[in-house]
Amino acid sequence: MSRPEVCVGAIALDNDRLLMIRRGGGPAAGEWSIPGGRVEAGETLAEAVVRELAEETGIEGVCNEMVGWAERIGDGYHHVILDFYVTVLEGRRPVAGDDAVEAAWVGLDEIVTLNLVEGLAEFLHDHGIHAVITKAASGPSLRGASSR
Repeated sequence: MSRPEVCVGAIALDNDRLLMIRRGGGPAAGEWSIPGGRVEAGETLAEAVVRELAEETGIEGVCNEMVGWAERIGDGYHHVILDFYVTVLEGRRPVAGDDAVEAAWVGLDEIVTLNLVEGLAEFLHDHGIHAVITKAASGPSLRGASSR
């Protein structure tokens, strides 16, 4: 296994909706997550958050305070993920790009019905973003590790 990699995630809220993407590749292919990815050499965390948000959703934003962190370890990878709130600068419709195959504003009441990356439902609950975790969110659909 290589050294741990620093990754970031963008938590964009609009009323009762969360900006989400469905991953197209890697260990989390087909699963829903928040926009995010690896921090590039020489890039600040805030720059990485804004870049990943734009690459995966086509939406411009400003990085705000850190929400929390998560760690994902699997075969051949170890990701330390720092998640930040973002302010969306424009009301554009999200368009999937980079490694995302779908991007959408998802109602907070719909999140737990999606096939989420491992640990996302619990993370959103633990940080007060989503108050309800159902069996669907914490059951078998969360198998496997991911790189949110």
